[in-house]
Amino acid sequence: MTTYDDRASLTDLTATAERVSRSVEGVIEGKPEVVRLSLTVLLAEGHLLIEDVPGVGKTMLAKTLARSIDCSVRRIQFTPDLLPSDITGVSIYDQQRRDFEFKPGAIFAQIVIGDEINRASPKTQSALLESMEERQVTIDGQTYELPSPFMVVATQNPVEMEGTYPLPEAQRDRFMARVSMGYPTPEAELQMLDVHGGESPLDDLQPVAHAHDIVKLIDAVRTVHVAESVRRYAVELVAATRTHPDLRLGASPRATLHLLRAAKASAALSGRDYVLPDDVQSLAVPVLAHRLLATAQAQLNRRTSEQVVLEILARIPVPTSGNDSGYGGVTRPSPSGGLYGHQQPGARRL
Repeated sequence: MTTYDDRASLTDLTATAERVSRSVEGVIEGKPEVVRLSLTVLLAEGHLLIEDVPGVGKTMLAKTLARSIDCSVRRIQFTPDLLPSDITGVSIYDQQRRDFEFKPGAIFAQIVIGDEINRASPKTQSALLESMEERQVTIDGQTYELPSPFMVVATQNPVEMEGTYPLPEAQRDRFMARVSMGYPTPEAELQMLDVHGGESPLDDLQPVAHAHDIVKLIDAVRTVHVAESVRRYAVELVAATRTHPDLRLGASPRATLHLLRAAKASAALSGRDYVLPDDVQSLAVPVLAHRLLATAQAQLNRRTSEQVVLEILARIPVPTSGNDSGYGGVTRPSPSGGLYGHQQPGARRL
């Protein structure tokens, strides 16, 4: 494997991420925090679930991110009659060769957009499980590796129940983070009318990064240092979800791993080669909340999983700087419960 100078890699990372961010924000107006989270998930080798009401730009965000990177892109429109073989591929008998030939499905791309994923049956949804976790597809006993980088960006509408199937817990757990677009501000909506009123801005969007650049940046993110105290903090946050009285299903060990990987990517995007507790705090809600299942009583009391995560953040002590920490300063939980919490003074952030 090619080695890279850590400082140079982080410099390249922030410069490339800024280009991609500007490209996406040129189409998705007024949502810089959503764009940043998308980049964080991409560089952390995760998958993103975009969940919100119709018409707020879920699919547009996925398509814009994919076009901003010179990667192979496939879009899957999930429908009730979609078959698992439409996603993974199928072996077809070739009469001339007298042998079976594998025809790859739509999952064989670097960026896979799953539009309205909850409209397909659970049988079809399960076709994504192996590819999302192991980055491979097994058909008729033969295993095929998926390209790198590989990211699934799925969208779903949480308020529509007709003709939809809830995502199984096993699949929700494979998404590193969930994000909601939200309605734009009046200023952003006015700008959207100017930009999208004529031709679609996607028509003229050009890639600002290549696939091999993203692979290098992913390698750079892996070198980000995480202190022992920060790792313990992440473990305590996740463990607290498993014993909370308002939850009947807490976060899995995979959630802990995803939280740490996302925190490393967030630190790298801020120009740091070490993770702060702030990075863990800021990502706790988007990484953990969609994996949690509330009890019946909590649902009657209108308690959401996001509220539970914020309560845990306020209760678990935040590690302070020490000999083993690798970071400076003392942090406090974000009282606002925002997406990204406080920023270390002097740190660079997109």
